[in-house]
Amino acid sequence: MAMVAEDTASKFATAERYVRELSGYKTQFDVFRLMKRVTDFFGAKGFMVMNVPSAGAKTLTGNSVITNWPADFLSEYDMASLLSSSPMFNRLRNTSIPVVFDIHVVARERDPKTVELATDLFLRFGMPRGACFPVHDAHGNRGAVNICGEMPAFSFVDMVLLQYLAGHVFNRLAEIRELDARVTETLTEREIECLTWTAAGKTSVEIAEIMGLSEHTINHYLNRATRKLDTVNRTQAVAKALRLSLIK
Repeated sequence: MAMVAEDTASKFATAERYVRELSGYKTQFDVFRLMKRVTDFFGAKGFMVMNVPSAGAKTLTGNSVITNWPADFLSEYDMASLLSSSPMFNRLRNTSIPVVFDIHVVARERDPKTVELATDLFLRFGMPRGACFPVHDAHGNRGAVNICGEMPAFSFVDMVLLQYLAGHVFNRLAEIRELDARVTETLTEREIECLTWTAAGKTSVEIAEIMGLSEHTINHYLNRATRKLDTVNRTQAVAKALRLSLIK
């Protein structure tokens, strides 16, 4: 009994540590790496943080925010149009509590035409069971965090902690998107142009010649853009600007 209590306390402490770390993350990639650790910690294999697909949604990929599910799995899933006949996602759209799934059980509720294909796909990629945790952001947008693999069914404590973590993860990703949107609105045309030329490999001197400005002015624009993007140098600023599609 003491060992069970100790294990539970350890899991709660780990979950709290993950939440503390989340609060300082600035990028989706930071959250992606944390979700890999969460997945490993609970003995699972795959995760997907997603927006809840509408009833008319065609692809799972189009609703994914971050995931480590294999690209081949997603490609096969979407090509076979398995989302539209998924009992799990249909249930998710109509509930606010976690949805536990096992591919062999879910298959019984599927369209007979897709049962064999869906079952084979999840078994082949080692994701036959798991749970989907419904969440929402501050604006009421509905999402879900899916954790799956070949592990035994999650315990009650695991379910509680995963739901707790899912809410924090989805909320932080929403906050990061809002931060990115504000950055997009505040960068000036000159700053974006300087970042574009920097991405093309031009030095401040070369950019100054191209834009007909002084080197001092170019450095000022680049330094200001770096601060607005919350990065520490120009290389990071360019990388973030590319990720946000501010430059191409």
